[in-house]
Amino acid sequence: MKRIHSILYSFLLLLVIGLSACSKDFLERPPTDAIVDGSFYQTDEQVLAATSLLYSRVWFDYNDKASYNLGDFRAGTAYSAWNDRGNVLFNTTGNTPENGTAWRSFFIVVGQSNLAIENINRYAGAGVSPEVKKMAIAEARYMRALAYRFLVMNWGAVPVIENNLALLSDTSITRNTVSSVWRFITNEMRAVVEDLPLTSVRPGRLNKWAAEAMLARFYLTRAGVSAEGNGQRNQQFLDSAKYYAERVITQSPYRLLNNYADLFKYPYDNNSESIFSLQWAYSPGAWGSQNSTPAYLAYSADIANGDGWGGDKGATWWMISLYDGITATPSGGLQGRTLDQRLKATFMLPGFHYPEITQAIPGGKQELVFPFTGSDNNFLSIKKYVCGKAEDMDGKAAQQYYEYDTYMMRLAEVYLIYAEAELGNQESTSDAKAMAYFNAVHKRSGLPEYEEELTIDVIQKERFIEFAMEGMAWYDLVSLHYWNPTKAYEILNSQDRGLFFTQPDKFPDPTNWTFTKTPWATQDRTINANSGNFLLPIPAAELSQAPNLNKPPVDY
Repeated sequence: MKRIHSILYSFLLLLVIGLSACSKDFLERPPTDAIVDGSFYQTDEQVLAATSLLYSRVWFDYNDKASYNLGDFRAGTAYSAWNDRGNVLFNTTGNTPENGTAWRSFFIVVGQSNLAIENINRYAGAGVSPEVKKMAIAEARYMRALAYRFLVMNWGAVPVIENNLALLSDTSITRNTVSSVWRFITNEMRAVVEDLPLTSVRPGRLNKWAAEAMLARFYLTRAGVSAEGNGQRNQQFLDSAKYYAERVITQSPYRLLNNYADLFKYPYDNNSESIFSLQWAYSPGAWGSQNSTPAYLAYSADIANGDGWGGDKGATWWMISLYDGITATPSGGLQGRTLDQRLKATFMLPGFHYPEITQAIPGGKQELVFPFTGSDNNFLSIKKYVCGKAEDMDGKAAQQYYEYDTYMMRLAEVYLIYAEAELGNQESTSDAKAMAYFNAVHKRSGLPEYEEELTIDVIQKERFIEFAMEGMAWYDLVSLHYWNPTKAYEILNSQDRGLFFTQPDKFPDPTNWTFTKTPWATQDRTINANSGNFLLPIPAAELSQAPNLNKPPVDY
């Protein structure tokens, strides 16, 4: 396992280099030798500083580009016309850059978490309170379980590693079965619930409710794992998902924001809906402690800080067709107006105004009005995680250096988890509580109350819209694939991922738009998802140096 050894161990010291410019108190840094120096773990503050790295640097490579490449491009909610085509066209290979980057990042999370647990247990001095020691180890176990959730859902069977030091002398480690990985991470999260505090010790730190919310997510997915494609999810796990979801909804301090768009307007960090998010800092020169993703999503330098490289990225035809108010025309196109407020908060249509973002124009500046070029290259560009220039963010932005956090779990997901767990194996449900929780999310977007019975199609559509461009859609499809692979393939293979033209009825201040597929762009509009290409291939670099990864998986 030579390659994994280097990922999990030798990368360790790089994790703490360059943090001196961090501006958030949350990211108080230990000395650069803190992770390996036993003399460091002597006070509560030192232990908290050491584990703070688990909220940012270790996730950087995933967050940078892999999060949307896998979570949205591969899922079909968004696409890039000229770049990242392997994921857009669903032919990701062992050499696709974001494939290797994500694999590496998740194992870095695992390795750093393991070492944190090892060092705290070994070196924590008498000055460290039992409460902080217990919490810090629970933080590391939480991060490790979450990283394995990403690993098992992307690559299937993967090796479970709890002790990096033991791994260095063990050449027999191989992959573990999907069901046993899920059993491991669920058991881990159940233990974490008992050890995390009821209230976060600092803004952004994990608490008991973040673990219970993650358990709701884990159990909903694991219910499908048990089905093994037979269409019947495990009722016990569905009940557990519902149990934890309701506890978080009714007993935790988290609340839905009144305005969906406010979820992505600066400053939104650690708001009342954010159960767990990666904690980034504006730290020029401290590469890896900042959020770099907006650099690749902003459509133009006109609204960015020397970057803005997302001009060819936007909503797919399939994604735009999901929104209420957008309907098919007799000619095969789409037409409509914006009824769902989530559309404007997620994707930019020609003529949309964004007063919170400054746009450079010839001779001056103005509030952003997304332009209409009149060409086929007028993409429905990304709005989520695009908050503008430094002047729009209290000066806390520079090229590829942004401060705002990345959501890993919002309360809205917990509401929809409850609704889906209540639906379970039924064709539909009109359960009052499930309807109420579903509508709490649905109506927040400005839509009228949904009054028909809930089905899996209705709930999935709501999730696709609610979490578009949050790296979620792919994992919703993987979760579906566990228990109904045919349906997952049908969704993916019905998508249109090709170029289209968006015509506003007037500009500026349009009231409706007409969408027409670009007539000359006839290739690469659809994909062929199947059992042979659904999971990601293990990166080629890993297979070449870790032949045990080719062996059949065994239970962990």
